[in-house]
Amino acid sequence: MKLKTLRFGEIEIEESRIFNFVMPIIGFNHLSKFVILEPNKDTLFKWLQSVEDSSLAFPIISLSALDYDYTIDIPDNAVTVLDIKNVESLLVMNITSIPQDDPKSTTINLLAPLIFNIDNNKAGQIVLSGSGYDISYPMFKEINK
Repeated sequence: MKLKTLRFGEIEIEESRIFNFVMPIIGFNHLSKFVILEPNKDTLFKWLQSVEDSSLAFPIISLSALDYDYTIDIPDNAVTVLDIKNVESLLVMNITSIPQDDPKSTTINLLAPLIFNIDNNKAGQIVLSGSGYDISYPMFKEINK
C-alpha cells in the first residue's frame, strides 16, 4: 500500500507491517495504526509513523542496541490485551526526543515503553508505574558531563 507521510514523502509499505495499537500512545488515543520505518540503516533510530496521520512520526530506539541496564515487567493487563504468548515475539522500543538544534541533548522515555507483539501485530504503550524510570532520560548522559 502507498503511505503518504510528511517526513518521508510517499512510500510503499506492506500492510502486514502495520501495528494495531490496542493500548494507545499516551495523548494519541485517536490513532491506532502505525508502522516502523527504518529510512537510514546506519543509525540506531527508527521512526514510528502513523498510518492515519501523515504528519505524525516518533523517533524510536531499541535499548537492546545500547549498553543500558533496562529491564521491564509487563503488567498482566498488557499481557492479556497484547495477547502475549512468549517474550521472544516482543519488540520493545522507546520514544526519543531529539532537539534539532542540539542532538546531544536527546532524551529517551524510559517510563513508557512501546511493546510490539510481532506474532499478531498488536502493540501498545505501557507506563511502568513505580519503576523509578525517567520520562526524559538523557541518551548521551556520559558525553554531556
